[in-house]
This record gives sequence, structure tokens and C-alpha cells, in this order.
Amino acid sequence: MANQSDNRFSTWNMMKRSKTSYALIFPYFLLFFTFTVLPVVVSIFFSVTDFNMLQRPNFVGWSNYMRMFLNDDIFIIAIKNTLVFAVLTGPLSYFMCFAFAWIINELHPKIRALMTLVFYAPSISGNVYFIYSFIFSGDRYGFVNGQLLSFNIIDEPILFFQDEKYILPLLIVVQLWLSLGTGFLAFIAGLQTVDRTLYEAGAVDGVKNRFQELWFITLPSMLPQLMFAAVIQITAAFAVADISIQLAGFPSANYAGATVVTHLMDFGSFRFEMGYASAIATFLFIIMILANKAIQNLLKKVGT
Repeated sequence: MANQSDNRFSTWNMMKRSKTSYALIFPYFLLFFTFTVLPVVVSIFFSVTDFNMLQRPNFVGWSNYMRMFLNDDIFIIAIKNTLVFAVLTGPLSYFMCFAFAWIINELHPKIRALMTLVFYAPSISGNVYFIYSFIFSGDRYGFVNGQLLSFNIIDEPILFFQDEKYILPLLIVVQLWLSLGTGFLAFIAGLQTVDRTLYEAGAVDGVKNRFQELWFITLPSMLPQLMFAAVIQITAAFAVADISIQLAGFPSANYAGATVVTHLMDFGSFRFEMGYASAIATFLFIIMILANKAIQNLLKKVGT
């Protein structure tokens, strides 16, 4: 008991000494709680209710979750599409971000800054959807259709974003092109902070090539950036929506481009079935947490 009292006393003293720091982080904490923690808690509450925003929410227990998996065929399609997105674009975009960052980091500083801008620009460009709409336009004026027709490979234009067999692969390509965003910048920053003396020490200890430097020195030194980028890439992979809506329409042909987020938007923004939409959001939230936890455990093994 005495030890517990001493610990509480020392903790209180430490908090008093750090009161300035707590005061500085309080605005961020308030914003984080208001716009992140509170919405998640409210969404979990509404997920077990029947709520249409006009009447009081009625408690329905697990009915919304049972409806998702047993009575909603479109949700099953959306899950499959989202998992395909996550499995393909998540790891691929993650490795692409690191590979390009690693290569660009070796360039002259001025060239490195230029190439960083070139690779990062697509993720913040507002013309991405216009460019791909032109490239895969469903008439003979589209770039791909024009080339295929000129070489007599096809007889008539392909409706790329109206044909369900093309929609998902093309959306994956666009997502990969857009993936060099925040994670890419985190890798660039992380590579800049690696202590160069570690490479000299590694050479003395028997590190013989760049790939050994990468595995034994660079990756363990960048563990925080690796974890941050993993969270960003996983979140982006599971939260795909705008690409599908802008290119394939809402809804897409036979729901070939439907994702969990577009399905959530359908029920939350258009049908106002907020209870069911909250259940979908809660399910997606849990999946993201599990995926992030698995990736973080994997990356911790790299750092050991």
C-alpha cells in the first residue's frame, strides 16, 4: 500500500512539473477526442439501433450485423472488392513507396527534391480522375481505345468503366498510381534521419552490399516511419471510395466497383439508415484495427 501511495504521489508530482506540456497538448487532445474518439463511440452505439435521423433510435441488438452477412448480397460483394483492394494495393503500394523513396534518396539533393515532387504530385492532383477518364474513355477518342483500334486489335471501342470485368483491375491500377502519398514522404524523411555512421560500423562488422545495409541497418533504424506508413497505406487500401465513384459511377455496373465505404455512403448519405450504416462503419473499423495490429507485430520483428 505504501508503494502504491508513493507511486501515485510521484506521478502527481511529475504531472505538476509537466503542466506546461499538458496545456500545450490539450487543444490537440480536445480536437482528437471531439472529431475522432467521440464519433467512433457514437457510431458503435448507433450500430445496435434502428435510427433514421428523424425518430429516436430503437435498440435492435445484433440485427444490423446479422443483416450485413445474411441478407445483404451487395455488402458481400463490397467486402470481396475491398479485400482485393487491400490485399493487392496495400502491400504493393507500401513496397512501391519504400522502393522509390530508397532510390530517390540516393540522388543529389536538388534532383531528390524534384523527383519527390514528381512522385508525390499525383496523390494531391485534382486532375487524376480526368486523366484516367480520358485514357480509358469508352469511345474511339480515348487513348487506349484509339491505340487498340489503330492496330486493329479491336473492332469497336471498349466501355472500360461500364464493363464489370475491367472495372476492378482499372481501379486497382489508379489506386496504385495514387499511393505515393504521405507514406512515401514518411519514408523519404526516415531515410534522411538514418545515422550514416551506422553504415561505417556495418562495413567493419561484415556488411558487404547495399541490400545487407538495407536489411540490417536501414530498416531497423526506420521502424517508426515503417509503422506510420503501414497505418497510412492500410487505411487508404480499406477506405477506397472516391476512385470508384468518380471513375465507375455510383453505383458501378453490377456493383463491380463497390467497396465497404461506398456501401456505407449509400445507406448513410442517401437512405439515411444510420443504424445500419454505423454497423458497417464499426465492422470496417474493427477490420482496420486488426490489420494494423498484424502489420505492426510483423514490423516489430524487423526491428529486432
